[in-house]
This record gives sequence, structure tokens and C-alpha cells, in this order.
Amino acid sequence: MNIKYLIAMITFMPCVASAAIPYRVQQVRTPHDTRESDTAAFADAHRFYVGGMYDFSMWLSDNDGTTHAGGKNTSSFDAVVGVRALDTFRLELDYTHIRAKWNTFSLTGNAAFINAIVDARIDSLYRIFYRQHIVPYVGVGAGLSWNDADGTEISHDMSPAFAALGGVAVELGEYFAIDFGYRYLYMVSPRFDVVSDMNPRAHQFRVGARVNF
Repeated sequence: MNIKYLIAMITFMPCVASAAIPYRVQQVRTPHDTRESDTAAFADAHRFYVGGMYDFSMWLSDNDGTTHAGGKNTSSFDAVVGVRALDTFRLELDYTHIRAKWNTFSLTGNAAFINAIVDARIDSLYRIFYRQHIVPYVGVGAGLSWNDADGTEISHDMSPAFAALGGVAVELGEYFAIDFGYRYLYMVSPRFDVVSDMNPRAHQFRVGARVNF
């Protein structure tokens, strides 16, 4: 056999063998991809969560024209239970213990909010990252507070309360996240006798954790 024909046959054999082998394209999916619609993949896998927050509150001064109430700093806590409708939207029931102080009196109480929160979970929409660990969020809340004042009388022990909040969640895997946040808290006037028309307000800096299940 001519040596040129032998070399040509040996060179051509891998091409023939390759043509006979069926190729498969492996589909690589992230751990949270449980269905075709990525907008709810994480929500399907972890619909509910619970968590807790520590609050450092800076209560703002108030002045009704005759009495000045200088705000003080306090500490309190939150407990939350949430449900995810989508990866980017969740509803949260928030119980808050309130400790507020001014230069003339103080207030303690409890409040319950329903928070509507939007998560900037970009990887669920555009798949820029293989796994997004930092998830910013913003939200609003509305609820009621039950109050008890020290050093004064209070005519309305229950009052509406509102909140605007935002922050960043650092997700350490699928089940656990550390939460760093801010909340502006506004309570409609509980009508203290020493300040006739006061709406308690606070800047709250928060840190806590959430567990997904």
C-alpha cells in the first residue's frame, strides 16, 4: 500500500469516529433553579423565612410650640416572619419592641407591622452572577403600636405607625442570611399630656439574621 494512502486513512479515522459519537450539551443550573421561570426559582425553593433584628434607635426631638422634647438613643429588637411571592418581592410580619426616651419622659410598647419589601435579586432576572451573595432591598410598612408612657399620662395607648426601610442582606448559602438595615419609624400622635401634639419618630439602624426554609 502506498505510504501516502496509509497516512491519509489514519488521519481520517478520528473524524469518522467523532461523527458516530452523539454529543450532549450539559445544562449547568444554579442551585436555586427549580423551574424554568427564574423570577421565582429561589422563592419556590425557600418560600418562608424567620428572623430577628437588633435596633439602635435615635429618637428625634419634637416641639409643639410650648414644650421641647429632646430625643435620646435607645436599643430594642424585632422578630419577623416572611413569605416570598417572587424572588424579588416578599411580605413580612414584623413585631417590634419599642423603647423611646426624651428629656422629659419615656415610652415603652409593642408594634406590629406588615412590610412589603422589594429585593434587588439581579441573578434571578439576568443571571449575571453564578450566585448572588449581596442582595440590597427597600420596603415600606404599616401597622399599630401599643404604648405605655413613663413620667406622663397618655390618652391614646394605641396608635397607627408607619415605616420606610432599606438595607443589604449578605446570604451565606441558601438557608442563612445576615441583615444590615435602616428604618425610619413614624408613630401617629399618642397624645401625651406634657406634649399635646407629638408624633414620635426615629432613625433606626438594624442588624440581624434570617433563616430560610
